Amino acid sequence: MSKTCIGYALCGSFCTFSKAIREMRNLRDMGYDVLPIMSKNASTIDTRFGKAKDFIEEIEGITEKKVINEITTAEPIGPKKMCDLILVSPCTGNTLGKVCLGITDTPVTMAVKSHLRVLRPVLLCVATNDALGASAQNIGRLLNTKNIFFVPFSQDDPENKPNSLVSHFELIPKCVEYALKKEQLQPVFR
Repeated sequence: MSKTCIGYALCGSFCTFSKAIREMRNLRDMGYDVLPIMSKNASTIDTRFGKAKDFIEEIEGITEKKVINEITTAEPIGPKKMCDLILVSPCTGNTLGKVCLGITDTPVTMAVKSHLRVLRPVLLCVATNDALGASAQNIGRLLNTKNIFFVPFSQDDPENKPNSLVSHFELIPKCVEYALKKEQLQPVFR
């Protein structure tokens, strides 16, 4: 019997990469097969949080797989049923909007679309400064979309960033279990 495969997709919320990579390692240690996927920005932009090549090297070391960071290599994920679940962690407001509207112009959004095409679950781990602003409508729509699930989230800094929400990354393993059964871990707002 083959291992459950988690497509682990990272978008450009660079300040949360350390949490996302920690949970990627946890999923691997729990026995999941992890397929790494990165948006073009996540896989090419150096920031004050680290260099893209260093993140790629670390991720490929954890998963023992090459990072998928091209639309063309993300497209077969659904038709070939390469994953049992796609986890977008971190999921930016930009990616939320694109997933909500069916826009597939990044490797991550293509992986999500391709995976949803075969009716498999997608788990979103939100990290965005505009979640209670411009992205709120997209979160609302996606909460009501079949096969889309969320890692519970809350405000990370209500005083200084009143529209910002960040998922509780430490809940990813439990949320993966729920989403694989097509169930939402409650409450979504913590």
